[in-house]
Amino acid sequence: MKDAKNTRWVPELLAPAGSLEKLKVAISYGADAVYLGGQKYGLRQAADNFTIEEIREGVEFAHAHGSCVYVVLNSFFHDKDFDGLLDFIQELDAVKIDAVIVSDPGVINYIAENTNLEIHLSTQASCLNVESAKLWKKLGVTRIVLGREVSIADAKMIKEEAGVEIEMFVHGSMCMAYSGNCVISNYTQGRDSNRGGCAHSCRFEYKIDDGKKELNSYFMSSKDLEGIRLLQDFIDAGIDSLKVEGRMKSPMYAGTISMVYSQALAYYKEHGNFLSEDLLKWEEELTKVTHRAYTQASLVEEADESSIYNDREHEEKTYRAIGKVAQVVKDEFIVVDVKSAFEIGESLEILPFNDSHVEVNISHIKNLAGQDFSRTRPGALFKIPYVDGVDINNLVRARVTN
Repeated sequence: MKDAKNTRWVPELLAPAGSLEKLKVAISYGADAVYLGGQKYGLRQAADNFTIEEIREGVEFAHAHGSCVYVVLNSFFHDKDFDGLLDFIQELDAVKIDAVIVSDPGVINYIAENTNLEIHLSTQASCLNVESAKLWKKLGVTRIVLGREVSIADAKMIKEEAGVEIEMFVHGSMCMAYSGNCVISNYTQGRDSNRGGCAHSCRFEYKIDDGKKELNSYFMSSKDLEGIRLLQDFIDAGIDSLKVEGRMKSPMYAGTISMVYSQALAYYKEHGNFLSEDLLKWEEELTKVTHRAYTQASLVEEADESSIYNDREHEEKTYRAIGKVAQVVKDEFIVVDVKSAFEIGESLEILPFNDSHVEVNISHIKNLAGQDFSRTRPGALFKIPYVDGVDINNLVRARVTN
């Protein structure tokens, strides 16, 4: 963790960056590192993804804030995919990204031969044991993102016996297949999940017929991972990096999750424990982003039927993202870059970078010309009442009312 004023060690907090905006939001809210995808070679082709110019800007922003940038190259490669790869990885080397995340052993070797890039093993490679970790280390991998089927206790043993950095998922969507090695969407949609085209077919309702009766079920759909109460276990095991899933999620998600886990880790650095009254507050904050029901999955005990999200695909949503702060004029007004409309009489919450949320009661709304409005519209700037403790680029949200 990048805060150096306390000496206790904590793992790196690694957040998703599906776009340049999300990168800046996650780092501003406390992420020690972010991971992102370029225009090719990743498993989130529906995400915004980055041009090389955006990667360069993202690296400059991250490094200026003491954070790292990792680029995913974790698609399963065919021979034709090597066209253009050399130019891309050499460009990544030139802009000084901190590591690439790779799943294919041939690609690992190709990168090692042609660049000085540090290489992390993707969870797609399904590394689940000590001998596998030792082999990947011999191939030049410096960090292993373990398969999500591995417990924290097993991860501790792998780290100690293989002598390699270990990264584990701490929060976000889960996959029912071994570390995403799934071909269901290939069959149902003709889209290759291992080459960036996952259709999330596991989230569908299926009919099970055992010859005696039929049952409709979402038996392949998983709850979301949430490990806030296991941070002490991760630290005790010496896990080097805690990864948050979600490059397809919103800036509000990236900022909120980064804020919560970074605050919890900062508390540990200062106090040496998580015996904080803020624990319930942190858990509550995690319910305010779009999510499915939460589970600890396989982190402590092997996942069982209690980790199934046996419901029609939807995500719990108690708050909606309003936008972000574009300007603050002390004692006068706050300007909000509005993405979702709000109106007079609502109460908004603004999320400072290093503190609890600030509430703003919307008694009046004005445009930049000073004209009064009863309701905002998306894609425009509006002035709202001033409150203390707010900075430019703070996220703004509102409670969902039925």
